[in-house]
Amino acid sequence: MSILILDHAQVEQLLPMCGCISVMEDAFIGLARGEVEQPLRAIFRPPNVKGVMAMMPTFRHGEQPLFGLKTICVFPGNAAIGKDAHQGGVMLFNGATGELLAIANASAITAIRTAAVSALATKVLAHDDAGDLALIGAGIQARKHLESMACVRKLKRVRVTASRFERAKLFANEMQPTIAVPIEPVETAEEAISGADLIVTATTTREPVVKREWISAGAHINAIGTFSPKAREIDSATMAAATLFTDRRESLFNEAGDYLLAAADGVITKDSLVAELGEVLTDKHPGRTSRDEITLFKSLGLAIEDLASAAFIYKVAQERAVGTWVDW
Repeated sequence: MSILILDHAQVEQLLPMCGCISVMEDAFIGLARGEVEQPLRAIFRPPNVKGVMAMMPTFRHGEQPLFGLKTICVFPGNAAIGKDAHQGGVMLFNGATGELLAIANASAITAIRTAAVSALATKVLAHDDAGDLALIGAGIQARKHLESMACVRKLKRVRVTASRFERAKLFANEMQPTIAVPIEPVETAEEAISGADLIVTATTTREPVVKREWISAGAHINAIGTFSPKAREIDSATMAAATLFTDRRESLFNEAGDYLLAAADGVITKDSLVAELGEVLTDKHPGRTSRDEITLFKSLGLAIEDLASAAFIYKVAQERAVGTWVDW
């Protein structure tokens, strides 16, 4: 028996962003149709450690059933030393025999599939002519989201802000050659968000970086930076004003500080969530219903996204003879 090992560069080679959006669409449709079994992620927080370990298992039914398991360490301080906050591996197993098939770099898969899911939500929830993008955060996820937003909308302007203005300027300098529209670094989130109709929050903050009074009518927000019950990027007023969508109800109600802290403030309830992304994709919910509606997609990140990505690159890697095979 042999397993396939795929490193960071190989994952990026095999999982192009615009193609990953289609992979995520299939994954969310399968989730909505009950073809996936998936518990909440388990998070291990040892005392006096500056990071956590998360374990994310899932199972996909079908003619070729598969188990997937992502084990990932999240160290927010890594950005300061030039490393991805997400470190780990995605394991793919034969769902009929339990045999291990592949191990792929989780940092690469997480960065690509998270941005692809945001693009999918943008595709079905944002205005067709939306193109004024605000990026709150200038790390790896912001870079991938710039790429993914350009897959689904014609961008007209991009503004980026970060915890330090120097990081926003560095982002603009590094990413400008990849896109035809100007990237403007700004000093505050308010400057970035004012007038924007596409907003991405990709931070490691524990306190809101988005305030309701900054948001234009009809804007779409992808909130992706937090998955802790005690941290949020979006203020309660925005959560109350927006039409709320998510990747999975159970994850939102148990893991999303954006939801839980706003609920604790008494401004939203479980009924404030109108649909999961898969329910919009399968026409169980219409998605956006008016021009001036503010839509908000709260992304927690699901194990099925990792399994679907790993299954896709496993197949393509075999076809292209990419990766390293190891006897097991």
